Amino acid sequence: MNFYEFGELNKPVIILLPGTSCHWKANFEEVIPLLEEDFHVVCASYDGFDETEKTVFPDMLTETDKIEKYINENFGGEIHAAYGCSMGGSFVGLLVQRGNIHICHAILGSSDLDQEEGLSAKCKAWMISRMISGMFRKSRLPGFMRWWIGRFPAKEQAYYKKMLDMFGVGNTRMAFVKRESIRNQFYSDLVTPIKNGISVPGTTVHIFYAVKMGKQYLERYKKHFKAPDIRRHDLQHEELLVCYPQQWADEVRNCCRIFPKNSKGKKENEQT
Repeated sequence: MNFYEFGELNKPVIILLPGTSCHWKANFEEVIPLLEEDFHVVCASYDGFDETEKTVFPDMLTETDKIEKYINENFGGEIHAAYGCSMGGSFVGLLVQRGNIHICHAILGSSDLDQEEGLSAKCKAWMISRMISGMFRKSRLPGFMRWWIGRFPAKEQAYYKKMLDMFGVGNTRMAFVKRESIRNQFYSDLVTPIKNGISVPGTTVHIFYAVKMGKQYLERYKKHFKAPDIRRHDLQHEELLVCYPQQWADEVRNCCRIFPKNSKGKKENEQT
Protein backbone atom coordinates (compact mmCIF):
# COMPACT_ATOMS: atom_id res chain seq x y z
CA MET A 1 0.00 0.00 0.00
CA ASN A 2 1.19 3.46 -0.88
CA PHE A 3 0.14 6.92 0.30
CA TYR A 4 0.40 10.03 -1.86
CA GLU A 5 0.44 13.43 -0.15
CA PHE A 6 -0.40 16.89 -1.46
CA GLY A 7 -0.46 20.35 0.08
CA GLU A 8 1.13 21.98 3.09
CA LEU A 9 1.83 19.85 6.14
CA ASN A 10 0.55 22.48 8.58
CA LYS A 11 -3.00 22.27 7.25
CA PRO A 12 -5.75 19.91 8.50
CA VAL A 13 -5.19 16.38 7.22
CA ILE A 14 -7.81 14.66 5.08
CA ILE A 15 -7.32 11.11 3.81
CA LEU A 16 -9.11 10.03 0.63
CA LEU A 17 -9.98 6.34 0.28
CA PRO A 18 -10.79 5.01 -3.22
CA GLY A 19 -13.76 2.91 -4.23
CA THR A 20 -13.95 -0.68 -5.44
CA SER A 21 -11.17 -1.53 -7.91
CA CYS A 22 -10.36 2.16 -8.39
CA HIS A 23 -6.94 3.69 -8.99
CA TRP A 24 -6.33 6.49 -6.48
CA LYS A 25 -5.47 9.02 -9.19
CA ALA A 26 -8.43 8.27 -11.44
CA ASN A 27 -10.67 8.43 -8.39
CA PHE A 28 -9.49 11.76 -6.99
CA GLU A 29 -7.27 13.65 -9.47
CA GLU A 30 -9.96 16.24 -10.24
CA VAL A 31 -10.65 17.10 -6.61
CA ILE A 32 -7.15 17.07 -5.09
CA PRO A 33 -6.35 20.59 -6.38
CA LEU A 34 -9.71 21.80 -5.03
CA LEU A 35 -8.86 20.59 -1.52
CA GLU A 36 -5.18 21.57 -1.34
CA GLU A 37 -5.92 25.21 -0.49
CA ASP A 38 -7.39 24.20 2.86
CA PHE A 39 -6.13 20.66 3.55
CA HIS A 40 -3.07 18.47 3.57
CA VAL A 41 -4.43 15.74 1.29
CA VAL A 42 -3.42 12.09 1.61
CA CYS A 43 -4.58 9.53 -0.96
CA ALA A 44 -4.41 5.85 -0.05
CA SER A 45 -3.49 3.43 -2.83
CA TYR A 46 -4.51 -0.09 -1.91
CA ASP A 47 -2.39 -3.20 -2.31
CA GLY A 48 -3.03 -4.71 -5.73
CA PHE A 49 -4.17 -1.42 -7.24
CA ASP A 50 -0.89 0.53 -7.34
CA GLU A 51 1.25 0.04 -10.44
CA THR A 52 4.47 0.82 -8.53
CA GLU A 53 4.11 -2.38 -6.48
CA LYS A 54 3.76 -6.08 -7.19
CA THR A 55 1.12 -6.78 -4.58
CA VAL A 56 -2.29 -8.42 -4.26
CA PHE A 57 -5.16 -6.99 -2.22
CA PRO A 58 -5.37 -9.20 0.90
CA ASP A 59 -8.52 -8.28 2.85
CA MET A 60 -10.25 -5.26 4.39
CA LEU A 61 -8.86 -5.68 7.90
CA THR A 62 -5.24 -6.07 6.78
CA GLU A 63 -5.55 -2.89 4.70
CA THR A 64 -7.25 -1.09 7.61
CA ASP A 65 -4.28 -2.01 9.80
CA LYS A 66 -1.94 -0.37 7.27
CA ILE A 67 -4.01 2.81 7.09
CA GLU A 68 -4.04 3.05 10.89
CA LYS A 69 -0.30 2.47 11.06
CA TYR A 70 0.35 5.26 8.55
CA ILE A 71 -1.85 7.71 10.44
CA ASN A 72 -0.26 6.79 13.77
CA GLU A 73 3.29 7.10 12.47
CA ASN A 74 2.83 10.26 10.40
CA PHE A 75 0.05 12.24 12.09
CA GLY A 76 0.18 11.22 15.73
CA GLY A 77 -2.88 9.01 15.45
CA GLU A 78 -5.36 11.80 14.65
CA ILE A 79 -6.56 13.38 11.41
CA HIS A 80 -9.14 16.03 10.71
CA ALA A 81 -11.14 14.13 8.10
CA ALA A 82 -11.48 10.98 6.03
CA TYR A 83 -13.55 10.58 2.86
CA GLY A 84 -14.43 7.11 1.61
CA CYS A 85 -15.61 6.86 -1.99
CA SER A 86 -18.14 4.03 -2.34
CA MET A 87 -16.35 0.98 -0.87
CA GLY A 88 -13.91 3.42 0.74
CA GLY A 89 -16.80 4.26 3.07
CA SER A 90 -16.46 0.75 4.52
CA PHE A 91 -12.88 1.63 5.45
CA VAL A 92 -14.10 4.85 7.08
CA GLY A 93 -16.63 2.88 9.12
CA LEU A 94 -13.98 0.37 10.19
CA LEU A 95 -11.51 3.10 11.15
CA VAL A 96 -14.12 4.80 13.33
CA GLN A 97 -15.47 1.68 15.02
CA ARG A 98 -12.03 0.20 15.81
CA GLY A 99 -10.84 3.34 17.62
CA ASN A 100 -7.14 2.84 16.92
CA ILE A 101 -6.90 6.32 15.40
CA HIS A 102 -9.14 9.38 15.74
CA ILE A 103 -11.02 11.10 12.90
CA CYS A 104 -12.84 14.35 13.62
CA HIS A 105 -15.00 14.21 10.49
CA ALA A 106 -15.71 10.80 8.93
CA ILE A 107 -17.39 11.17 5.53
CA LEU A 108 -19.01 8.34 3.55
CA GLY A 109 -19.60 9.06 -0.13
CA SER A 110 -22.91 7.35 -1.00
CA SER A 111 -21.42 4.02 0.09
CA ASP A 112 -23.73 1.00 -0.20
CA LEU A 113 -22.28 -0.88 2.83
CA ASP A 114 -23.57 -4.17 1.40
CA GLN A 115 -22.96 -7.13 3.67
CA GLU A 116 -23.34 -10.78 2.79
CA GLU A 117 -21.73 -14.09 3.57
CA GLY A 118 -21.29 -17.69 2.49
CA LEU A 119 -21.66 -19.02 -1.03
CA SER A 120 -23.61 -15.99 -2.25
CA ALA A 121 -20.74 -13.62 -1.40
CA LYS A 122 -18.21 -15.92 -3.07
CA CYS A 123 -20.29 -16.21 -6.24
CA LYS A 124 -20.80 -12.45 -6.49
CA ALA A 125 -17.09 -11.81 -5.96
CA TRP A 126 -16.21 -14.36 -8.65
CA MET A 127 -18.61 -12.82 -11.20
CA ILE A 128 -17.62 -9.22 -10.49
CA SER A 129 -13.89 -9.95 -10.59
CA ARG A 130 -14.26 -11.77 -13.89
CA MET A 131 -16.17 -8.87 -15.45
CA ILE A 132 -13.96 -6.05 -14.12
CA SER A 133 -10.67 -7.77 -14.89
CA GLY A 134 -11.88 -8.29 -18.47
CA MET A 135 -12.73 -4.60 -18.73
CA PHE A 136 -9.30 -3.63 -17.40
CA ARG A 137 -7.50 -6.03 -19.73
CA LYS A 138 -9.41 -4.97 -22.87
CA SER A 139 -9.74 -1.28 -21.82
CA ARG A 140 -13.39 -1.26 -22.84
CA LEU A 141 -16.85 -2.29 -21.73
CA PRO A 142 -18.49 -5.56 -22.79
CA GLY A 143 -20.89 -5.11 -25.70
CA PHE A 144 -24.04 -5.66 -23.62
CA MET A 145 -23.01 -2.90 -21.20
CA ARG A 146 -22.34 -0.45 -24.04
CA TRP A 147 -25.80 -1.26 -25.41
CA TRP A 148 -27.41 -0.84 -21.97
CA ILE A 149 -25.78 2.56 -21.33
CA GLY A 150 -26.66 3.73 -24.84
CA ARG A 151 -30.38 3.42 -23.99
CA PHE A 152 -30.19 6.26 -21.45
CA PRO A 153 -30.57 10.03 -22.05
CA ALA A 154 -27.37 11.95 -22.80
CA LYS A 155 -27.05 13.32 -19.25
CA GLU A 156 -27.14 9.85 -17.72
CA GLN A 157 -24.73 8.53 -20.33
CA ALA A 158 -22.32 11.32 -19.33
CA TYR A 159 -22.61 10.18 -15.69
CA TYR A 160 -21.81 6.56 -16.58
CA LYS A 161 -18.87 7.74 -18.68
CA LYS A 162 -17.52 9.65 -15.68
CA MET A 163 -17.95 6.60 -13.45
CA LEU A 164 -16.06 4.44 -15.96
CA ASP A 165 -13.28 7.03 -16.09
CA MET A 166 -13.08 6.79 -12.29
CA PHE A 167 -12.57 3.03 -12.65
CA GLY A 168 -9.91 3.57 -15.30
CA VAL A 169 -11.88 1.75 -18.00
CA GLY A 170 -11.02 3.02 -21.47
CA ASN A 171 -7.26 3.32 -20.94
CA THR A 172 -4.46 0.88 -20.13
CA ARG A 173 -3.83 2.26 -16.63
CA MET A 174 -5.46 -0.69 -14.84
CA ALA A 175 -4.28 -3.58 -17.04
CA PHE A 176 -1.79 -4.57 -14.32
CA VAL A 177 -4.50 -5.36 -11.74
CA LYS A 178 -4.89 -9.05 -11.02
CA ARG A 179 -8.28 -10.70 -10.88
CA GLU A 180 -7.35 -12.04 -7.44
CA SER A 181 -7.07 -8.49 -6.08
CA ILE A 182 -10.51 -7.57 -7.42
CA ARG A 183 -12.06 -10.77 -6.06
CA ASN A 184 -10.42 -10.40 -2.64
CA GLN A 185 -11.46 -6.77 -2.35
CA PHE A 186 -15.08 -7.32 -3.35
CA TYR A 187 -15.51 -10.48 -1.25
CA SER A 188 -13.79 -9.06 1.82
CA ASP A 189 -15.92 -5.92 1.71
CA LEU A 190 -19.07 -8.07 1.70
CA VAL A 191 -18.07 -10.30 4.62
CA THR A 192 -16.34 -7.78 6.91
CA PRO A 193 -19.03 -6.52 9.29
CA ILE A 194 -19.69 -2.89 10.13
CA LYS A 195 -21.19 -2.59 13.63
CA ASN A 196 -24.55 -0.97 14.35
CA GLY A 197 -25.00 2.25 16.28
CA ILE A 198 -21.39 3.39 15.93
CA SER A 199 -20.72 6.51 17.99
CA VAL A 200 -17.32 7.90 19.02
CA PRO A 201 -16.85 11.05 21.13
CA GLY A 202 -15.33 13.85 19.07
CA THR A 203 -16.17 12.19 15.73
CA THR A 204 -18.97 13.38 13.47
CA VAL A 205 -20.07 10.92 10.78
CA HIS A 206 -21.29 12.62 7.61
CA ILE A 207 -23.13 10.74 4.87
CA PHE A 208 -23.41 11.99 1.29
CA TYR A 209 -26.76 10.31 0.65
CA ALA A 210 -27.49 9.87 -3.06
CA VAL A 211 -31.29 9.90 -2.99
CA LYS A 212 -31.64 8.12 -6.35
CA MET A 213 -29.96 5.03 -4.87
CA GLY A 214 -33.06 4.39 -2.76
CA LYS A 215 -34.40 4.78 0.78
CA GLN A 216 -32.97 1.42 1.87
CA TYR A 217 -29.51 3.00 1.95
CA LEU A 218 -30.68 5.84 4.20
CA GLU A 219 -32.07 3.23 6.60
CA ARG A 220 -28.76 1.37 6.45
CA TYR A 221 -26.75 4.51 7.33
CA LYS A 222 -28.99 5.21 10.31
CA LYS A 223 -28.61 1.60 11.46
CA HIS A 224 -24.81 1.56 11.37
CA PHE A 225 -24.18 5.07 12.75
CA LYS A 226 -25.80 6.83 15.68
CA ALA A 227 -27.15 10.26 14.66
CA PRO A 228 -25.19 10.66 11.39
CA ASP A 229 -25.18 13.99 9.55
CA ILE A 230 -27.18 13.06 6.44
CA ARG A 231 -26.45 15.30 3.44
CA ARG A 232 -29.04 14.62 0.78
CA HIS A 233 -28.31 15.02 -2.92
CA ASP A 234 -30.86 14.20 -5.61
CA LEU A 235 -28.20 12.29 -7.50
CA GLN A 236 -26.94 8.79 -8.26
CA HIS A 237 -24.10 6.85 -6.64
CA GLU A 238 -21.00 9.12 -6.34
CA GLU A 239 -22.46 11.47 -8.98
CA LEU A 240 -21.57 14.49 -6.82
CA LEU A 241 -17.89 13.51 -6.85
CA VAL A 242 -17.53 12.55 -10.51
CA CYS A 243 -19.84 15.11 -12.15
CA TYR A 244 -19.75 18.12 -9.80
CA PRO A 245 -16.24 18.19 -8.28
CA GLN A 246 -16.40 21.80 -7.08
CA GLN A 247 -19.71 21.22 -5.30
CA TRP A 248 -18.27 18.03 -3.81
CA ALA A 249 -15.22 19.93 -2.49
CA ASP A 250 -17.46 22.65 -1.04
CA GLU A 251 -19.57 20.00 0.69
CA VAL A 252 -16.46 18.39 2.18
CA ARG A 253 -15.33 21.79 3.53
CA ASN A 254 -18.80 22.31 4.94
CA CYS A 255 -18.65 19.00 6.78
CA CYS A 256 -15.23 19.88 8.17
CA ARG A 257 -16.30 23.38 9.21
CA ILE A 258 -13.64 24.96 7.02
CA PHE A 259 -15.00 28.02 5.29
CA PRO A 260 -13.51 30.30 2.63
CA LYS A 261 -12.43 33.84 3.40
CA ASN A 262 -15.18 36.43 3.78
CA SER A 263 -17.85 33.76 4.21
CA LYS A 264 -20.77 35.66 5.78
CA GLY A 265 -21.24 34.86 9.43
CA LYS A 266 -18.35 32.35 9.49
CA LYS A 267 -14.81 32.68 10.71
CA GLU A 268 -12.05 31.87 8.26
CA ASN A 269 -10.93 28.26 8.68
CA GLU A 270 -13.34 27.71 11.56
CA GLN A 271 -13.00 24.09 12.69
CA THR A 272 -14.76 21.80 15.14
